Amino acid sequence: MFPYVEERFSEEEVAILQRYFTNVYGPVFALVNLPEVVKGALFARYSRSAKSLRRLFLDEFVCDLEISGDATLDATVGMKRAEELYERVFFEYGDDSVAQVGGVHLACEQASNLLTKVLEWGRLMAYLEQSTRYIGYDTRMGTGHYRYHRPTAVLESPLGARYVGDMDRMFDTYGELMPRLQSWLITRFPRQAGDSDFVHRQAVRAKALDGLRGLLPAASLSNVGIYGSGQSYESLLLKMRSHPLEEARSYAELMLTELRKVIPSFLQRVDVADRGGEWSAYFADTRTQTERVLKRLWPDAMPGEGTERLGVETGEVRLVDFDPEGEDKLLAAICFAQSTMSEDEALRRVRALSADERRSLLHAYVGDRKNRRHRPGRAFERIDYRFEITVDYGAFRDLQRHRMLTVEWQQLTPELGYTIPDLVLEAGEEAAYVESLERSRALYDAMVPEFPVEAGYGVALAHRVRCVMQMNAREAMHLIELRSGTQGHPSYRRIAQQMYRAIAEEAGHHAIADAMVHVEHGWSDLERLEGERRAESRRALRAQQNS
Repeated sequence: MFPYVEERFSEEEVAILQRYFTNVYGPVFALVNLPEVVKGALFARYSRSAKSLRRLFLDEFVCDLEISGDATLDATVGMKRAEELYERVFFEYGDDSVAQVGGVHLACEQASNLLTKVLEWGRLMAYLEQSTRYIGYDTRMGTGHYRYHRPTAVLESPLGARYVGDMDRMFDTYGELMPRLQSWLITRFPRQAGDSDFVHRQAVRAKALDGLRGLLPAASLSNVGIYGSGQSYESLLLKMRSHPLEEARSYAELMLTELRKVIPSFLQRVDVADRGGEWSAYFADTRTQTERVLKRLWPDAMPGEGTERLGVETGEVRLVDFDPEGEDKLLAAICFAQSTMSEDEALRRVRALSADERRSLLHAYVGDRKNRRHRPGRAFERIDYRFEITVDYGAFRDLQRHRMLTVEWQQLTPELGYTIPDLVLEAGEEAAYVESLERSRALYDAMVPEFPVEAGYGVALAHRVRCVMQMNAREAMHLIELRSGTQGHPSYRRIAQQMYRAIAEEAGHHAIADAMVHVEHGWSDLERLEGERRAESRRALRAQQNS
């Protein structure tokens, strides 16, 4: 049974919820019978609220909707007529083509921070995840438990009591430091003239949450909103069913149950032995066989063996592969689409251009980018950069959500050490912070012999993980400009800035770097202050319009 804390609703609330959600009590449910704009707004609000999606819908959305005409609907039962229609269409047109254009909004609640990375693996899906920048973890759920995953196998083992005790102490430390850090921040960054007390306190709270999120273990629970096609869900479920983490396998069954209430025929192959069964077995077999060969070749380099990670650490970001002729090839790609030349001929002519001619051609293609959303065309996809990044798991969670690139990461362990935010050091809270991280490491060491996969739950988000990210220049522009923004978390802002310098200086692609005109190189005291100011202005304008 999946360890889920069930939310309680009144009979009247249940009567409303069952019209729009395929499950009223479980952790996974699809949204139906609602306008697309409402579902989108719900998910957007979801990422910054501590409430469950169903509670959020009842508290903040129902009053603005006309729901009286939906009284006879019941989304909690399967749609037989829809299933019959899908099967008829499948018979005529084929399942793959149809499954690409039928989408579902799915809410996935109380998922650990290990599971959320599995849920967000697919490229062709959209996700909104509950943000640790806006949600505090210093309160307990209705059961009196802190918000962390409790794997049944671990709780039923001799390590169960220690797991709960150490987790509780990590959350206790987080809760104890939160008011102390906020008090220090209020003194360190006084309210500025023109800022309301609410705006200042919101910015201070966001910075405190940023500074302390590293104390949270990877077992911490989060809510994820997903939108994807039937084909994308099928691919995700097949991978989840073969995943070594039991939480992922259990959650896959919950998702499949709810998705079948909405798009049943799109997922028929998941349970077919010679289709979905073989696919899941293939994923599991290739992972197991690869691990077996690596253990035979280099047993000292495998996770969970009590050894340090191998390889020279030369900083957080390493540009490990790029094309020295990248800028020539990009210019040739620009010429190809608007000329009659072959690719080879375009490259030959580009190499003969003067420096001024090259600059003129690239400037014409890039244009005047008034904001970071103005990105040049697909010629920038001609060249790739491959980065090896070693970063705290909290920042990795944000970077991993960029899906139009290749990202792979190693197993989360405490072996690469941890980062301590400057904010914590300046506030004089280093001792308590480090003590909690060392507790996290000790819990991992105790768990890894018997639970090598589940041991990752005990690793705090401040511990570092190593990953590779490979992307073309167009995606690099998007990631670096977005993640270097002054409102971003300092950890991933630093990564983005280093990636920019690597492209400009190590690769020597100065023209491509110069096109990234919206990279932010400075630093901000209260990262969310400007955002809170804009939000208050919008609220004031809306109030004025409604008065």
